[in-house]
Order: sequence, then structure tokens, then C-alpha cells
Amino acid sequence: MAKLILIDGSSYLYRAFHALPPLSNAHGEPTGALFGVVNMLRATLKAKPDYLAFVSDAPGPTFRDTLYAQYKANRPPMPDDLRAQVEPMLAIVGALGFPILRVPGVEADDVIGTLAVQAQALGIEVLVSTSDKDMAQLVSPHVTLVNTMSNTVMDSAGVMEKFGVRPEQIIDFLALTGDTVDNVPGVPKCGPKTAAKWLAEYHTLDGVIANADKIGGKIGESLREALPRLPLSRELVTIKIDVPLEFGPTDLAQRDADTAQLRELYARYEFKAALKDLDSAEQATGIVEQQAGEARAVEPAVLSGPVAVIDAALSAPGDYELVTTQAQVNAWLERLHRAELIAFDTETTSIDAMRADIVGISFAVEAGKACYIPLGHDYPGVPNQLDRDEVLRALKPIFEDPARPKLGQHAKYDINILSNYGIVVQGLKHDSMLESYVWNATATRHDMDSLAKKYLGYETIRYEQVAGKGARQISFSQVDLDTACRYAAEDADITLRLHLALWPKLDSVPALRKVYEEIEIPLVPVLAAMEQRGVLIDGDVLRRQSQQLGKRMLELQQQAHAVAGHEFNLDSPKQLQAVLFDELGLQAKLKTPTGQPSTNEEALEAIADTHELPRLILDYRSLAKLRSTYTDKLSSIVNPRTGRVHTSYHQGSVATGRISSSDPNLQNIPVRTEEGRRIRQAFIAPPGWQVLAADYSQIELRIMAHLSGDEGLLRAFHSGGDVHRATAAEVFGVPPEDITTNQRRAAKAINFGLMYGMSAFGLARQLGVDRGEASDYMGRYFSRYPGVRAFMDATREQAHRDGYVETIFGRRLYLENLTSRNQGLRQGAERAAVNAPMQGSAADIIKRAMIAVAAWLKGRDDAHMLMQVHDELVFEVRADAIDEVRAAVVERMSGAAELAVPLLVDVGVGANWDEAH
Repeated sequence: MAKLILIDGSSYLYRAFHALPPLSNAHGEPTGALFGVVNMLRATLKAKPDYLAFVSDAPGPTFRDTLYAQYKANRPPMPDDLRAQVEPMLAIVGALGFPILRVPGVEADDVIGTLAVQAQALGIEVLVSTSDKDMAQLVSPHVTLVNTMSNTVMDSAGVMEKFGVRPEQIIDFLALTGDTVDNVPGVPKCGPKTAAKWLAEYHTLDGVIANADKIGGKIGESLREALPRLPLSRELVTIKIDVPLEFGPTDLAQRDADTAQLRELYARYEFKAALKDLDSAEQATGIVEQQAGEARAVEPAVLSGPVAVIDAALSAPGDYELVTTQAQVNAWLERLHRAELIAFDTETTSIDAMRADIVGISFAVEAGKACYIPLGHDYPGVPNQLDRDEVLRALKPIFEDPARPKLGQHAKYDINILSNYGIVVQGLKHDSMLESYVWNATATRHDMDSLAKKYLGYETIRYEQVAGKGARQISFSQVDLDTACRYAAEDADITLRLHLALWPKLDSVPALRKVYEEIEIPLVPVLAAMEQRGVLIDGDVLRRQSQQLGKRMLELQQQAHAVAGHEFNLDSPKQLQAVLFDELGLQAKLKTPTGQPSTNEEALEAIADTHELPRLILDYRSLAKLRSTYTDKLSSIVNPRTGRVHTSYHQGSVATGRISSSDPNLQNIPVRTEEGRRIRQAFIAPPGWQVLAADYSQIELRIMAHLSGDEGLLRAFHSGGDVHRATAAEVFGVPPEDITTNQRRAAKAINFGLMYGMSAFGLARQLGVDRGEASDYMGRYFSRYPGVRAFMDATREQAHRDGYVETIFGRRLYLENLTSRNQGLRQGAERAAVNAPMQGSAADIIKRAMIAVAAWLKGRDDAHMLMQVHDELVFEVRADAIDEVRAAVVERMSGAAELAVPLLVDVGVGANWDEAH
């Protein structure tokens, strides 16, 4: 993932000025603050970000001065010694190649906030280099705060640890405590602990305001006296995330440094270490690109936290060979034949394996040594290359030998690439991505760059460093051979090194080793075969559905206009905000980070029962999403070579072990709406074939019965009847035949809700009853199914004791926030702990079923497994083989686990997926 570093220049200048002694140069010019900032900037450059910017306050008033004339009125003027260092600082920043951002009318915080939000939307990781506590409101899974002066990093957990509130509560926290430095009025005598306590209990500032009369003592009086000022305080401390900018995150690449000016500035201000680094850089043979075999220093992870190096030998530079002659090929073929384990990796023209051409292939058979065989580079003046087909023909017996163990990093992609050239890879023994995923799914991302940094302390060459980025990015086939060799051979080498670091960990825990060897690794070729086969799509059906969706969207648009009394843009949050909250006067339940009424899906759902317009908007958005994501898009991604749509399945992305998919995302096709179900009609079988869909029945509830051992729940499943009706009979104390529709619905909500940690409040909201009645339902449930409560309590205890819970098969599911001081976060982690064994076991079971079914299908040409969606497998079966395949699929899916209750499978057959479902 690309990285953007945003430096809060104003914050660091003041921080450095007050933190460092009053240094000066031989001319008597002050240099203390300048020295601190320059060191911070040099550390930032060593982190090699993809994009970066130095953001400083522009001269003149801002919109906050207009809102509140006393804003920052108490701040003393900038000391003369500090003011004298501003211009030299900006000169050095510019000479280093940093883009300098100063936007009139707003503060540096607002520019940083806007860029951070924009970068997240582009999939860019953001590090905000600051010491300003207000910035904590920007923290998210992809935005982290870094203080390079104290060498500390603050993520969501760090925000909670420091302030006692979540990042999304920081704005309200600051509004309550106020800020004496910026002269933001808060609640007198309300300190951080009091603010955190109130927000833990009432969640938001609006919640605190609404319950102000319940807070006693003098602090309660202070709160009630401050109520009129709190909305203004919230607005003053809210960082804007929508500043109109003439540039975006991807415009912030570092420019070439002006070494002559840097030398002059460093010499003038007597920065000897910086001068020495500048001299060393100029003397080096290559600053950005390094020669093959040259050592690459691993910089301290100033901006990303410490790195634990497991073995120094695994962090050393590699020795890589560019293979361009037949003699070299023959020598490597001999090495591959002798190797105990072959690490391999392919370089291609696209990340879409079904459309990509191979450019080259790399191998490693011992750590630190690897080769790259170029097969398809096509830049002007490229040296003569080996014949691609001849090399692949020579490698084919090695790849297809099941007795010759192989290793990859996300090997499924490489297997698919080689399948395009008639090579069926067999003998996959290890995958470093899956080793990391099984060892600890939540410890890190499982891409090579992240794994190398975490487990090896090694900084890999990034793809952007060899191929560029953005509009100027070139295909790997256009990368020169020497550069390509350094990058590609490193991939094979690091894959092997990662295996050497991770395999001993897995091998030391028999249960995890079993999950890895018996579930994850055997699943790789199964998923690869499914991706290669693809699914047939009826474009005419999709076109008709797009037209119908468009017509229905227009109708909803007209209804919304009629309800509002005038036309407005349903896709404009600003216009929708005005209609709902200004014109109709609806009470907003959720706010945006800037304190404005939110119009996102959650916010509209919260007010959907108060007026008909929010529901119309939700229905309109649902149809718009179906149209843009599926009915308009699916036909455009049909592979011209195969005539089919090929999704990508991901094993290492969901912590519980679930498989996900993308391009298209098959898991998100709705099944609860008629429009969503109709999309499945476009997934068809070819003439003479049919679609067969096999779906586990209530699998997570059955796993709950198995894990809890509750006699009542086991009895309900063994009876073979309607388990929700049986539960309702137990809860309401009436015969099953007398259970009403509402009683069954309540029992179903409890059965499924408990697995996700639903509270009485949540159940009440779902059933439309008061909280007391919902609490009574749950109490009756637990009295009839005491084993369920005992299981839930024991699971929570295990989670707190071990930091993880386990599936039936031994997969570990680590949980954050179990020890959080925040009750909401802690309870959320406990709810996840209860659900994870069910969801994770269900994931393991369907993976085992896929492996068993694929083994049975091997060699057959009358049936193919096409899709896996949640608890369902979808097949394409020749009409004359339906009965045989149905029986075999049911047998293997039912036998994928031995539970204390029957594992039932529902099967349907039809001309399309909807008919079969």
C-alpha cells in the first residue's frame, strides 16, 4: 500500500523551539528549533514515503477567527528567536524536495485532515507527523499519528490509551475539556478523566448534553452552565476534512533535492551531521537505485514502530543473478532438480491473472541467493532474451512434479499465471502469506512488503520504485533487466526467508500446523481452479435488469421530490442534509466528523421510522449500488478469451478464516431483496448443463449447539424439525404447533443474535418491542438453554486468559481491546470472542468440504465447482450427471466435520443461480 506522510510544520516548529536548548551558530543566529525540525525531516525521508508534504499555517485570519473572535486570543506573539527561524526552515524544507502547503483561511490541521481523508479513499496509508492532540480525531485504521521527537506512534488503541476515548469521540472530548492554549471554551473544571467518563456513559457530546440534568454536584452545574457554548466549542475543535484544494495526495511526490542550496544552508547553520549525510549521498554510486548485491540498510522504523529481527542472517542483502544465457538456464535447472524446496515468483503485465502475460520468473533455493529469468521485456534496445516457450517447456516438468516441494507468496496468483501457458503447478508445499495468516491473522497485513518488515526487519524494493506510479507507471515488461532482476529475484528470495522465519512458529503449535497443512495449503489449487474456470454470465439479462433498475430509481427519485415538495439531487449529501434537517426538521441521530448531520446509510436507518423520505433515499441508494456494482459492471469484466467472469478469491483477508472475493465481489450480492436475488438470474449454465447450489443449513447455530453441548439445543436439532419453532416453544412455554409467527421470529432473532453478542437493547430494536420485554425473552432463553450461557461465559474467560479463541479445528482468532479501559470497546471484543469460534469453524468446515469435493471431481469433465459464497458452493454440472454429483456433494459437505448434531445441506438445481438457490 502506498504511503503518504503529512508533517504538521507549525506544531513541530513550536515543539522543537520549546524542547531544545537555545542553540545558535557562529553568527549568533538562533538554530535550536531549526535543528529539531531538520532532524525530523531527514528521518521522514529515510522512511521512503510515496508521497509527502510539509503543511504550515498561512498568514492571516482563518474561518475560526470569524466564528469566535477570542479564538487563540490568549496566545502570546511568536518569540523573535523563533520567528527568525521560520524562513530558514521553509528554505531547507523546499531544498529537500518537500512540497510546502500553506492554504489561506484555514489552519494546517484542516489541510492535513482533508488530504488524509482523500488519501484513505485512494487506498493510501497516511502517517501524520505531529505533536498536536487535536489530530487524534483523524486516527483510523489507515491514519496513524507519529511524533518523531518522542519516537511514539499513536493508532486507535493509542488514542484510547492516552485519552480514554475512541478517535471518533475526540472532537466531543476536546469540546468538553476546552483548550486554554487556543482559548476554546469548554466545561469549567471538566478534565480529561471526567470527559472520558461522560463519553463512555453517554457516547457523544449530544448524549452528554441530553443527560446534563442527570449529572450532579458542582461539575454538573458547570456542565449545565456551559451548554450554550458547547456547539461552538465543538465546531472550533473540529478539523475540516473538506477544504477545497487545488492538489490531491498523489500530487505530493518528493521533488529532486537542491543539494547546492542544502549545502549552503547546512553550512550556514552548522548542521554537521546533515552535511556529512549529504556528502555521503553525493559520493554514492546510486541514491535511489542500488547495484545488485549491494547492502541495503534497514532504517530504524521511526514512522512505523519497532521491527523485531528474528535472525540477522535473514536480514542481510541478497546475491541475485540475471539469467540470460542457455548455460545459466541449464545451471539453474540443475539446482532446481537438486533443491529440497523451490521458492518461485512470476512477473507479469497485469494483476489480473486471467488476462496477464508473463514477463519473467524468479527462483530461490537457498536464502540470500536467487535468480531472475526475463522472458518478455519489450522496451527499446532490450538485449536478446531467452525463448519464452523453450524456457517454460524446460520448467514444466519441475512445476508439474508433485514430489518436488514448492513455495510461493500468494502462490495462487502464480499458479494461475502459469496455467495460461499450459503448466499445471503441483506440489505446492508452502505459502508464506498463508503461514503468516494462520500464525496470527491480525498481527499484520500479509503482503510481502509488510511481512518482510515485521518478521525479517527487511525493507523490500517497492514496485513503484522500479515501475513508477500513477499515470507515469510503466508495465513491468518495460523495466530494464538489471532493475527487474533486483526486484524480481528479491521476491523469490524474501519468500524463502519468510518461510524460514515463519515455519518454525507454525511447526511448534500442532493445531495451527494442522490448519495450515490440511486446510489452507490444499485449498490453494482448489481456489485457483475455480478462478480459472470462471462463471458464465447472460449479458442480455443484465442489460434488462439495468434498465429496470434505472426505471425504478427514477420512480423513487420522483417520489422523493414529491415528499420534499421540490426537486433536489438525491446523490448530494449537502442537498439531502438541507432537505432532511433544515426543511423537514428531522432530528439527526449521527454526525459527521465536522459536526454536521450525517446522511450515510447508518444515519438514515436511524431516522427511517420518523419520516418516509429517509427510507426512499435508502431504497434509491440500494438500487444504485446494485446497478453500478453488478448489472452495469459484470458484462464489462467478461474475459474476452474465455467468455466468462473470473472473480478473485482471498484466503488471507478475513481474520475468522472466511474466504472473500473481489472483481466481482460475489459475497455482497444481496439475497434478502427481490432485486438482489434477480441478479443471480444472470449467472447461468451453458446449453446442456445446469447450475447446482449446495448450502449449509443454519451451520453457525449447529456449531453453537456442538460447542455448547446444551441438551435442549442438541435435542432441537436432532428432532429434525424447525429449530426456531422448537426454540420458541421452549422460550414461550407453549406447544410447537401453537407458536405464532411473531414468536418464531423472536426465537430466530435470539438464536442468531446471541452468536453476534446481541444485547437486550439490540433485540428490542430488531423486534420492535420494549427493552424490558426483550430482556425477558433472553432471560427465558438462557433458563431453557443454560449450556449456551455457560459456553459464552467460558469463551469470554478463555479470550481474556489467552488473548485468543479457537475454532473446532484449532485455528486461533486473536482479539484486540479485550483489556481496554473503555467498556464499549471491551464488550465489543468479548462479543467478537463469542462469535469467532462459530464463524471461524464454519469457514473451516466449508474449506474442508471444498477440498473433499474437488478431490472427488478431479479428472471429471462433467462437473466444475465455480463459486463459494458464505456457506454455499455453486457448481456447473452436465445435465446427465446431476443426480450423481448432487449425492457426492451432499455426502462430502455433510462429512466435512463431525458435530454433535447433523450437518445438513440444502441443494437446488436450475438453469441459473437464482433457480438453483
